[in-house]
Amino acid sequence: MAYTIALIGRPNVGKSTLFNRLVGKRLALVDDQPGVTRDLREGDGRIGDLKFTVVDTAGLEIADDQSLPGRMRKLTQKAIEMADLCILMLDARAGILPLDREVADILRRSGADVLVTCNKAEGRAADAIYEAYELGLGDPLPISAEHGEGMQEIYAVLQPRIDAFERALAAVDAPLGEDRAGKPLQIAVVGRPNAGKSTLINKIIGEDRLLTGPEAGITRDSIGLPVSWGDEAFKLFDTAGLRKRARIDEKLEKLSASDAIRAVKFAEVVIVLMDVDTCFETQDLRIADLAEREGRAVVFAVNKWDKEMDKQGRLKELKEMLERLLPQLSGAPLITVSALTGRGLERLREAVLEMYEAWNTRITTAKLNQWLGARTQAHPPPAPGGRRIRLRYMTQVKARPPTFMVSCSKPEDLPESYSRFLVNGLRQDFGLKGVPIRLDMRKGENPFADKKKPRGHGG
Repeated sequence: MAYTIALIGRPNVGKSTLFNRLVGKRLALVDDQPGVTRDLREGDGRIGDLKFTVVDTAGLEIADDQSLPGRMRKLTQKAIEMADLCILMLDARAGILPLDREVADILRRSGADVLVTCNKAEGRAADAIYEAYELGLGDPLPISAEHGEGMQEIYAVLQPRIDAFERALAAVDAPLGEDRAGKPLQIAVVGRPNAGKSTLINKIIGEDRLLTGPEAGITRDSIGLPVSWGDEAFKLFDTAGLRKRARIDEKLEKLSASDAIRAVKFAEVVIVLMDVDTCFETQDLRIADLAEREGRAVVFAVNKWDKEMDKQGRLKELKEMLERLLPQLSGAPLITVSALTGRGLERLREAVLEMYEAWNTRITTAKLNQWLGARTQAHPPPAPGGRRIRLRYMTQVKARPPTFMVSCSKPEDLPESYSRFLVNGLRQDFGLKGVPIRLDMRKGENPFADKKKPRGHGG
């Protein structure tokens, strides 16, 4: 459990810039356009020797509760309730605007511990901080999140608070360690816009941490949320919906798409979430192919299953489509779920763990060579020009994903169809269904053969 700081303010005052500064990484999307951040994003913050959790929030706007800005405001108010300290950010260049006063009133009514900062206070802009005293929330600090100015002053405010927080924790008898040793399993939830990714993650977490609604494309950057799902520790990444490249026009949407792709690259298991009415369309196939090329374990989830009338017939159709359209992920699990009601989530969790285990599979060299001998004896490699290609030796060079090397007499002449035959055999015989498999054919001798034997006669 860590001391938690929430960054609060109207849109475009620099909250995400300060968030990136405190976590030491460019985790949050930053753009001149207001309203870039929509969900709550958590990160491990640090200033000097002080460590804490920092939460980036959507810009507070006064709007109807059912509108998109209104739902964003509700999430921000939840962050205020969760936080030990709220940093109210103002724009020193713009001065105090009516919306700043509204935000200050919300913080005052909440009873939160508040630190007022005036961002973009480089040079003469710092003069605007005197207006901030009118808010009655304490002495404002001039800072520049972009240039790192004012961090020492923030440190001075945080140090006594965090020290007191840690003393209070130390007095509690309950253990404070992690529920499980080791890092949590990292899962990226990807799919097209409005497939229900944020709704699914909210249901798994058990609370509305991510913004949801009927509008497509609400999520803009990849939000990583630690969660205990069943008895396992996970980190779930909600990603922006991936559209066809030709439809990605706005600069902000291009940033969101690259953020989602980056989440896939760093995940261990990728859940490809699809709408039951539009499964395996072109963009779904591209997303799944991206995950396979990056070597990630893949689980397919069909959302809104509660709307489907002919469940048995539709499931049979979807499984056939998976095998036909994505042979490189043959046998990957396809789980039907309802993110709204939570049905099917336990089966989804089991499928994720199953695929993660298969993704980490290691097979001994002895078993592989025994298997290779039986496989090539039953179906010998081709013999171009009358000379049969010899597969002498096989070993696994790495896991995550399972990667194999085969010593081959003429790898350049071995047809792709025979390599696929071997890959399909590995899937079937070693429980690797649905897992990306890498098979590298190399010219060379069996390293365990007698070194004195002439080349070409090794066993």
